[in-house]
Amino acid sequence: MTEGKAMTASPDDRFDVAIVGSGIVGLGAAYAAVRRGLRVVVVDRTDRPVGATIRNFGHLCIGAQDGAARAYGEASRGIWLRLAAETGFWVRESGTLVVARAEDERALLEEAAGAEGEDGGIRLLSPSAVTELAPVRPEVVHGGALVAGDLQVNPREAAGAIVRHLAALGVEFRFRTAVTAVETGLVRTTRGDIAADDVVVAVNHDVDQLLPALAERAGVIRCALDMMRVSADLRSPLQAPLLTGWSLVRYRRFAGLGTATALRERLHAERPELAALDLNQMYTQLPDGTMLLGDSHHKAVQPEPFQPEAAFDAFLAEARELFDVGGMRVLERWQGVYAAAGEEFLIEEVAPRVLALAATTGIGMTTGLGLAELETTRVFGWGGSGSGSGSADADASVADGAQTPAIAGGAGTTAIVGGIAQEENA
Repeated sequence: MTEGKAMTASPDDRFDVAIVGSGIVGLGAAYAAVRRGLRVVVVDRTDRPVGATIRNFGHLCIGAQDGAARAYGEASRGIWLRLAAETGFWVRESGTLVVARAEDERALLEEAAGAEGEDGGIRLLSPSAVTELAPVRPEVVHGGALVAGDLQVNPREAAGAIVRHLAALGVEFRFRTAVTAVETGLVRTTRGDIAADDVVVAVNHDVDQLLPALAERAGVIRCALDMMRVSADLRSPLQAPLLTGWSLVRYRRFAGLGTATALRERLHAERPELAALDLNQMYTQLPDGTMLLGDSHHKAVQPEPFQPEAAFDAFLAEARELFDVGGMRVLERWQGVYAAAGEEFLIEEVAPRVLALAATTGIGMTTGLGLAELETTRVFGWGGSGSGSGSADADASVADGAQTPAIAGGAGTTAIVGGIAQEENA
């Protein structure tokens, strides 16, 4: 074919479903479709998933969400466990540990636990119980909680394992291929046109390049974050992803409670330099023993690529204050970027049977698989009981309660299966 000339889809380029983007939402849509016997193609301009899906903590923080995010997160949980069982990538049903380093943080955890009772999945912990689960310094702990049901994966291996699994199931991947336009029944790419009955656009923040009017209407911008991986001489392993008070004032389940306002005000007054970084102080430990630290946040249409060393200095200093740790050696630093908007999700049928999907906060790993599963089923009417995540009636009821049209602003091992507007988890 000659570059620059219009191209028509050949018979080999006709699919039931075409998905633009190989991040976690796109992979979730592909998994939903292929399990229903549909012929699926995924198109991405990179040669593998390299965006927000691999640049995060690997923390599936379901229990800290509410509303639509909680519904999508609960749906995602079953899909993550099913994929881990099918592919063998590492997943840990660890729950999430929260350490309270002051009385107001402990009080917020108590309020959250009491708001939903025993069925809410928050188990309050004594200081000694916290130090049994995490190598934190006993003198800084006032209490804590364990949030049940949350998962942890290694984001660097999970995405690639899912791609390989989907390919084995028959999904076709066309990497290093840019999409220039989408319309009902057609995806135009730099390697030719693709005909498809259903089209899913799951390009996260790059929706402003493919569908700029939608992005502007939805208020989609980018959030850049700084993270690092360290080798840390901890006295014991970290038994679960660990959140702090800085996390509590971000996640909606906690941030909307009465005691959160005073906590936020104290943190900002006592540590304005950390507030200026828009800190979410949290930690996860990978199977190799290294630890992920972070993270800071900066929002703009196009954030600067330059990373301030002050952020990394703060990550290390705060870790030393919190953990009973000997030496720490920095192994890697990186910048992540994800979509941000005024609401948590972008869900819009931009043309008949063309669905744009994005998590417009930093909770894509937590919610993306469920978002794709429920919304593609709802919009396209895909039948079948292939989800393994509940009955069709249950899925439909969750989707109906979780969505509003044009919601807008955002080495394998054996699987172990078994502030209010500042809810980022990356």
